[in-house]
Amino acid sequence: MIKIYIDGDACPVKDEVYRVAERYQIAVVVVANQYINLPIHPLITMEVVTGGFDAADDWIVNRAEACDIVITADILLADRCVKKSARVLGHKGHEFTEDNVGSAVAHRELMQNLRHMGETKGGPSPMDKKARSQFLGTLDQIIQSLKKAGKLN
Repeated sequence: MIKIYIDGDACPVKDEVYRVAERYQIAVVVVANQYINLPIHPLITMEVVTGGFDAADDWIVNRAEACDIVITADILLADRCVKKSARVLGHKGHEFTEDNVGSAVAHRELMQNLRHMGETKGGPSPMDKKARSQFLGTLDQIIQSLKKAGKLN
């Protein structure tokens, strides 16, 4: 059975995922380093992980399977999950694939180096209605493609 894993510590689209998962009857696992308030629903569970910096990432990678959906803005986690054939979606609706995750990792490293040298400051732009809409549209496309491929009832 397909599951949606949410890298939950800083995910701004959890509520959107819950609504879509309920509509399609897909189980959701929110993974975080500390407890997060979740709606009470049989499809939604919480996994609090302890340990090092990447404990939540490691937990997701160890459990995500081909055709599961992983929601994350962490490009390195996205890369690891794509290599396991999971479908990976960023918070702003960008799907990470085998074709684009390598360049996303390279861009991340470049920006990290530029920030370290003081050449650039700041981070990604904040979520807005357009980004939420893009996220929902892409999540629906992923689910529909899984459904069409017979991976979802």
